[in-house]
Amino acid sequence: MRMPLKEIFVVTMGWLIVASPSPAAESTRDTRAPIIVFMTDYGTLDDAVAICKGVMLSIAPESRIIDLTHQVKAYSILDGARYLARSALYYPANTIFIGVVDPGVGTKRRPIIAKSKRGQYFVVPDNGLLTLIQDRDGIESAREITNPAWMLPTPHSATFHGRDIFAPAAGHLARGEDWASVGSQVPSPVRLEVSSASVDASGIAGHVVALDGQFGNLITDIKADRFRELGYRLGEPVSIKVGDKALSVRYVSTFGDVPVGQPLLFIDSSDLVSLAINQGNFAQAHGVVPPVPLSLAKRPAPKPPKEN
Repeated sequence: MRMPLKEIFVVTMGWLIVASPSPAAESTRDTRAPIIVFMTDYGTLDDAVAICKGVMLSIAPESRIIDLTHQVKAYSILDGARYLARSALYYPANTIFIGVVDPGVGTKRRPIIAKSKRGQYFVVPDNGLLTLIQDRDGIESAREITNPAWMLPTPHSATFHGRDIFAPAAGHLARGEDWASVGSQVPSPVRLEVSSASVDASGIAGHVVALDGQFGNLITDIKADRFRELGYRLGEPVSIKVGDKALSVRYVSTFGDVPVGQPLLFIDSSDLVSLAINQGNFAQAHGVVPPVPLSLAKRPAPKPPKEN
């Protein structure tokens, strides 16, 4: 028979953490194991990720911690925002996302917890990581993490808030504690300036905003419905310009619709225009390092039939 867990005593980095579930937390706690989705730009060459997980599990040992990625491009808040927004679509309400892409660690930037209108929680630095979540799902409320009970004991490192602030806050959330006690409300979380595509009589002007992992596919900010306004049909060549390089690329459904080694334009799984080379690396082949401008020409008008 499993006995209820009353107290957990864990020694972490020389500190003694005492986690005693409050009666209120016990009565409101979801009977299912809480989900924590963890994302950083730490990489996995050292112990930073494991230390943060240890802090979370010492506070909420029944949690399920899922690694979103720890290979976010170093300091790239926009990439982190994109990964959070894409992945959040596929997780249920009450999922806790902890995102640590934090080039301003140790400065006056605020650590916050935000709740989206989809009922998900985000434990992040207030540096724009929530921009795309806010645009798509809306933010119900956000609070600054100032309550010492939601952090590891001081003194805190000026360079490892993932361990000292964000991980323990995620752990307390996972235990079902009232997040309103974490600190005062933040009325307007920081936002990033996000690029957008524009359409005119000649076509679409947009941007290559990122690469698709190791494959070197180009991810753009051009939505599929805007591209379809240009009138192209599957199989037709599209005149594009990436940076200062002009190319003609076929519009197809998937990689295998063109021969190996040939470029293609397709609509990716996020409903955005993407450029790739079948079993190749478009970014390497054309020297593309985001962000760069991208333009797509409008489909040429069909030529009138020749008179006999």
